Amino acid sequence: MSALKNVTLIGGTVTMGLMAGLFYAYSCSVMLGLGKVDDRTFVDVMQKINVAIINPAFMFCFMGTVVIVGAAAFFNRGSGALKWIIAGLVLYIVALIVTFAFNIPLNDQLAAAGDPARISDLAAVRSHFESDWVRWNLIRAVLHTGSFGLLCWALVVSGNTAT
Repeated sequence: MSALKNVTLIGGTVTMGLMAGLFYAYSCSVMLGLGKVDDRTFVDVMQKINVAIINPAFMFCFMGTVVIVGAAAFFNRGSGALKWIIAGLVLYIVALIVTFAFNIPLNDQLAAAGDPARISDLAAVRSHFESDWVRWNLIRAVLHTGSFGLLCWALVVSGNTAT
């Protein structure tokens, strides 16, 4: 049982860290760089990113983190780390809600705008997407980073109380 406690907590912390890093990278580099390009390039690249990101490596972390951290909570029940694991899981679930309620619908609207070569008002499409998406992504980055920090603390607590 001790091995499952450790493996799930470490695994959940690693996948959470990967997710936090992804959204942090978007906030401090990807979107800043795209903010400097013309409207057609912006729409074209974001449409391509939104398709490319749906891949096994991303989906494993994106959805698997809930399962792994949930398993860590289960295997760490009764330990001092449990409350930190649950807090991290709750923040991650809030981040998922933000993603499904705001970022994905914006991605879908951008995709529905069609081929950038055929969009008559690229500036309007970009304007409708960019500032809201960036704002919600920053919120996701903060939530994921907070969750990662909580799981790191759970590892510390778990290490201090390991039997």
